[in-house]
Amino acid sequence: MKPALTLLAALLLAPLAATHAAGKPNIIVILADDMGYADAGFNGCKDIPTPHLDSIAKNGIRFSSGYVSAPQCAPSRAGLLMGMDQNRVGCENNNVTDIAGLSEGTTFADHMRAAGYRTGMVGKWHLGTVPGQQPLDRGFDEYFGFLRGSSWFLPRPGHKSIAQILEGRKPVPVGGYLTDVFGDRAARFITEHKTKPFFLYLAFNAPHAPYEAPAEEIAKFAHIEDDKRRTYAAMVSIMDRNIGRVLAALKTAECEKNTLVVFLSDNGGPDDGYSNNTPLRGWKGDTFEGGIRVPFVMQWPGTIKSGQTVDAPVSSLDLLPTALAMAGQPAPSSLDGKNLLPALRGESAFPARALTWRFVYGENASKAPWAIREGHWKLVMGSVASQTIQLFDLSTDPGEAHDLSAAHDDVRERLQKSHDAWVRSMPAPYTRVSRERVLEFVKAKQAARAKASVPAK
Repeated sequence: MKPALTLLAALLLAPLAATHAAGKPNIIVILADDMGYADAGFNGCKDIPTPHLDSIAKNGIRFSSGYVSAPQCAPSRAGLLMGMDQNRVGCENNNVTDIAGLSEGTTFADHMRAAGYRTGMVGKWHLGTVPGQQPLDRGFDEYFGFLRGSSWFLPRPGHKSIAQILEGRKPVPVGGYLTDVFGDRAARFITEHKTKPFFLYLAFNAPHAPYEAPAEEIAKFAHIEDDKRRTYAAMVSIMDRNIGRVLAALKTAECEKNTLVVFLSDNGGPDDGYSNNTPLRGWKGDTFEGGIRVPFVMQWPGTIKSGQTVDAPVSSLDLLPTALAMAGQPAPSSLDGKNLLPALRGESAFPARALTWRFVYGENASKAPWAIREGHWKLVMGSVASQTIQLFDLSTDPGEAHDLSAAHDDVRERLQKSHDAWVRSMPAPYTRVSRERVLEFVKAKQAARAKASVPAK
């Protein structure tokens, strides 16, 4: 190309680049799977280095009271992607969602695509496998990952690739460690779409079971005595490294300052000896803090003031209305979250409101764990095993050790009435799928697991 033409092309392209740089920001939501509250450096982890996650907290905000809308994978993801309580749209638990898929309605990706964004997803879907319920059917322009609730991280012995990985709708061979593969695809998406607004949903399946990592990665944690924790540490460390690749891709693409990056887990760590939810009580599946309060950080250099710790409660449901505000779009009244953009810009305080949960899992909806948090007060029936309704002051007791019900009857009664009213506004569990079909599905899964555990004769 002649010098004059090169200069002319540069002059013509410059306004387009400048428009994007000054216009709609990119949005990246990174989701970990079953990560414990205390398993990131920014939340006090000592045995697993997470320098790239820590850099997001350092360059932006750490939410010490960041919540998800359910203590289990599929309903939590449904809430995030629909921007509303998943109870409202019939995605109460994994079993219902495995059968029926994500509810009808407009998803996060649908909204962003309508706002002129390129939409991409990498990783675990877990919101329906049937045609019409896959990522490309629900607003994503691009998809690379798997549809089920879990996947192996390494090819099985005798195989060269990991089973059931899709590019779009097509199965593709994938070798190597799956978290590395997902990090590579996410970085590639950024590079390919750096000149236009994009929304990227990077849903890692790490550190969810099955717990496995390359031997050389596990060896880096030889100082950890417990073999379960060693493997888990390697999985978290590899995920952190790939988040670093995503952040590096943003810098190389020169769009770091025009991109909101959010990281959180889909629920708390499970009670299986691998993860750590300290100082919180409870685990995945509970509505105690350990099931629903998660590692939660975000950065947006130049817009969000760096080095902040925010104690005000925020929710994964807030991400969609915030993204719509960033894109200059009105949020539908059906959304249950709050627009955090004014607070992120330092123009207002973070919104005060009550956060509510109901988690029906299994046969008996009357024993479903539930909770409501309003300010520093939390009223909770935290697990199927713990059917006592308790009141806690989270400002002094984040571990939910001291029941204050007897001393604060008025608070207990007020929160109980608020939660009861919220429940009445929701459909009954299993409205999208009959209870009989759910139980049939659960029994079939249990039978399959029992059969798989019987040694061959």
